[in-house]
Amino acid sequence: MLHAAVNSYQIAAMKRTFITSFVFLGIIASGAIGQAQREKSDSATREESEKAIKQVLDRFIEAWNRHDAKAFSMIFAEDADFTNVGGRSATGRAEVEKFHAPKFATNLKDTHQTITETKIRFITPDVAAVDARWEMTGARRVDGQEVPLRKGLLNFIMTRSEDHWFIKVMHNMNLPEQPNI
Repeated sequence: MLHAAVNSYQIAAMKRTFITSFVFLGIIASGAIGQAQREKSDSATREESEKAIKQVLDRFIEAWNRHDAKAFSMIFAEDADFTNVGGRSATGRAEVEKFHAPKFATNLKDTHQTITETKIRFITPDVAAVDARWEMTGARRVDGQEVPLRKGLLNFIMTRSEDHWFIKVMHNMNLPEQPNI
């Protein structure tokens, strides 16, 4: 009889162990499934954000090539900071427009700019560091002489506000021609 009681106790312990293991595996599996779903959702959100950021860059180039200072300024955040290749800066959307209007009417009026390469790195889901390499033709010096093909790098900090991405900080630089080394 003692032998039967021990066996019943062992069977009950095995059942508890089996049930506990089954529940534990279920929790792990649901966590893994939840993580996979979050990663899939994060990936979709990231792809949507990258697409939206690239659309901002497209609008940047379109406005530049139309020499439209108002449209150009509208892709900047209201409190944006802008610095050009010469180190001159403007703060705020209105100042970005005011800065570009006379340039688009004079030495930049015939420019054509393209973005040749883009790199996006998310700092948070709503903040991204963006590097965009550019090329420009048609620029003129103050004396009216045409400037040869220019190449440079735009560095942006972009932020999302109410499902729209804006340029919060922009630094622009000319890149020197690099010799083959």
